[in-house]
Amino acid sequence: MKKVFQFFLIAGIAGAVALLIGVFTQQPLWYKPAAVITAVCTAIGLGAIPAMKGYRYTAWIVAAVVAGMMYPAAFTTVGSVDLRNKWLMLIIIQLVMFGMGIQMKLEDFTSVGRTGRGVAIGLICHFSIMPLMGLLLTKVFHFEPEIAAGIILIGSTSSGLASNVMVYLAKANLMLSVVVTAMATMAAPFFTPLLMKLLAGTLVQVKVVNMMMEIIKIVIVPIGAALLHDFLKTASSRGVRVIIVLFIIAAFWLAALPLGWWSYLSVTITNEQLLQSMEIFGFLLSAVVAGVLYHLLAQAVKRLDAIMPYFSMFGIIYFTTVTTAAGHDNLLKTGFLLFLCSVIHNAAGFFFGYWLGRLFRLDKNSARTVAFEVGLQNAGMASGIAASMGKLGTLGLPAAVFSPWMNVAGSVLANYWRRRPVKEALVIENGPLGIKEEVDSVDIVDRVDTVNKLTS
Repeated sequence: MKKVFQFFLIAGIAGAVALLIGVFTQQPLWYKPAAVITAVCTAIGLGAIPAMKGYRYTAWIVAAVVAGMMYPAAFTTVGSVDLRNKWLMLIIIQLVMFGMGIQMKLEDFTSVGRTGRGVAIGLICHFSIMPLMGLLLTKVFHFEPEIAAGIILIGSTSSGLASNVMVYLAKANLMLSVVVTAMATMAAPFFTPLLMKLLAGTLVQVKVVNMMMEIIKIVIVPIGAALLHDFLKTASSRGVRVIIVLFIIAAFWLAALPLGWWSYLSVTITNEQLLQSMEIFGFLLSAVVAGVLYHLLAQAVKRLDAIMPYFSMFGIIYFTTVTTAAGHDNLLKTGFLLFLCSVIHNAAGFFFGYWLGRLFRLDKNSARTVAFEVGLQNAGMASGIAASMGKLGTLGLPAAVFSPWMNVAGSVLANYWRRRPVKEALVIENGPLGIKEEVDSVDIVDRVDTVNKLTS
C-alpha cells in the first residue's frame, strides 16, 4: 500500500510541474486538469509520509475546492440533475450528520454532571465568541450582504466532531470535548436561528421558526437515528418492544404519505406552523425507521459503524465541491478576503476559548479543550442551512473556505500541544489564602517560592 501512496505522491509532484508550466504559458487546457490532478494525487499521496497522514482529509477538502474552481459547470449540474437541489443536499447533509452521530453515545449526555462547569463555559464561549467575531469581521471587510451573513452563520453553528479529534490528538480533556460537542449540537436548533436573526437579520431574511425546523431536519433527525442505534445495542427487552411499536407506527405513517395522507393534511390543516410541526413529526418518525433499519444492517455488517465516518467525509467533500462551484464567481472576487477572515476567525476562537477558560479557573487541559470547541465550527451544518435557503453560492460560501483552514489550523495546534503536555495537577493544602488550591505541577516551583515568601 505504501508504494501506491508513493506513486500518487510522485504523480502529484509531476502534476505540480505541469501546473506551473500551464500557468506561465497561460494555457487553461493545460493548467486546469493539472491543478485537479495535483490536488487529488497529493491528497492520496500524503499517506506515504507518516508525519502528514493526519492532513489527508484536509487535503481532500482542498482538492474539492480546486475541482469546483477549475470546473464549476461540471459540479453544478449533471445532465438534467441539479447537484444543488434542496432535497438532494438535505439527504447528503443528513448522511454527514448520521455519520457524525454514529461516533456519539447516549452516555455522552449523562456525563454532563461530571463536567458541568466546563460544559457551561464551553457552550457560553462557543455561542458568543464566534458569532460576535463573525459580525466584527463583516463590519471590517464589507462583504456583500449574503456572504457577510454566511460568515455570521458559520460562527453561529455548533462545534463539529473535528474538535473531538483535535482534542484527542492534543491529549487534552476528551470527555469534556465530547460532551460540549453533543450539547452544542442539541442546542443548535435554538441558538443558531436566534443568533442569525439578531446579528444577520439586516443582511438576509431570517425566519427563525423555519430555520429551527431546517436544523432539526439537518441535525436532530440523523443524530437521533444514530443514538437510537446506540440505544438498541444494550436495550432491555422492554425497551426493544417499545421501539418496535414506534417503528410500526412510523412505518405506516411514512408509507401513507405518498398515498395521499400528506395531501389530505395539507388541505385540512390551514395553520402554517401546525403543518410545519406535522412535517417535523414525520421527519422524527423517519429517524425511528432509519435508526432501526441501520441497527439491523449493522448487526449483519460488523464493520459498518467503522465505515460510516467515511460516508460523512464524502458528504462534506461533495458539499465543498458543489458550494465552491456554485460560488465560483464570488470566490474570484472575495476568495482571498474570505480566507483571511477564516484565519482571523479561527485564531480568535482558539485564543479567546483558551484564555476565557483559564479566566474561569479551568485547568489547562480543559482550557485547551474549550479552545478547540470554540475555534472549530460545523461547516457541514452551515452548508446545509444555506442549501435549504437556496443560497448555497453566497450564504454557504464562507463554510467552503473556512472548513479547510479550520482543519489545518486545528491539526497544527493539536500537534503543538501534544508535544507540550500538561503535567499532572497538584494540590497545595492550606495555601496563602487558607484554602486548597489546585495548580499545574509545571507552575509548582514558582508557587512554592511565592508561598514561602508570604509565610516567612
